[in-house]
Amino acid sequence: MTAPELTAAVTATYDIWMRTVDLTGPALAAHNLTQATFQALWVIDPDEPPPSMKVMAERLHCNAPNLTFMANQLVDRGLVERSVDPADRRSRVLVLTPKGRQVRAEVVEAALAGTPLAALSPSELRQLVALLNRALSPA
Repeated sequence: MTAPELTAAVTATYDIWMRTVDLTGPALAAHNLTQATFQALWVIDPDEPPPSMKVMAERLHCNAPNLTFMANQLVDRGLVERSVDPADRRSRVLVLTPKGRQVRAEVVEAALAGTPLAALSPSELRQLVALLNRALSPA
């Protein structure tokens, strides 16, 4: 890939993310969330086991102090609880509360409704996901 093509791809990816986040503003404000706390909620999949603090930091590409700050905000708002990791009693996991599940669903729905990617067909979205996963997989 040439530099202009790569630059265009990165620019488009960034622009789509920024537009998506911008359009979630009213939903975030309604729940007193920042973009950072929204991203932390986003990476806690309610259909998976609660992630450890280490996994959360990896998913958010942040360090432990930043994650602790975000986790404290989510705990203070009653959206998550810290709990002992059943797989490793030395670790803590973040568990969505019922309120956290509801708020997460609302803000994720707002993000998905507002993203420019919603204009793509299911087939185009499958192609895009395949390409993005290929780009993210280790070489």
